[in-house]
Amino acid sequence: MKDNKNNNAYDDIINLPHPTSARHPRMSLYDRAAQFAPFAALTGHDAAIEETARLTDEKPELSEEMMSRLNEKLNLIKENAGTGQMVTITFFVPDENKSGGAYVTHSGIVQKINEYEHTIIMTDKTVIPMQQICDII
Repeated sequence: MKDNKNNNAYDDIINLPHPTSARHPRMSLYDRAAQFAPFAALTGHDAAIEETARLTDEKPELSEEMMSRLNEKLNLIKENAGTGQMVTITFFVPDENKSGGAYVTHSGIVQKINEYEHTIIMTDKTVIPMQQICDII
């Protein structure tokens, strides 16, 4: 008898219409779903983790022999600047956000060498700092 009483406990309200408020309109399904959507409790945390995981290379320390070879190659480029000689320069670009950086290889024709600013300017307007050069081919 007790089970029968529990089964019939809501018989008086089960078929009634859903109550609606006159003052508060019903929430749209979109807004209702937004209540249960996940949120980022730590804003920027994912970006910080990605930045930490990003790998950088260390700047190389060139030996005296390597520096003298690079100076010879730079002098040859300086003598032939403007003749249309194709060169491939590998240089180090320091990272703006953390220690280290990346090696970049750029091929092109040298337009001029700016000795005052210690840069090589290519015909495609790429500016390469001479202090960062690792290899010239």
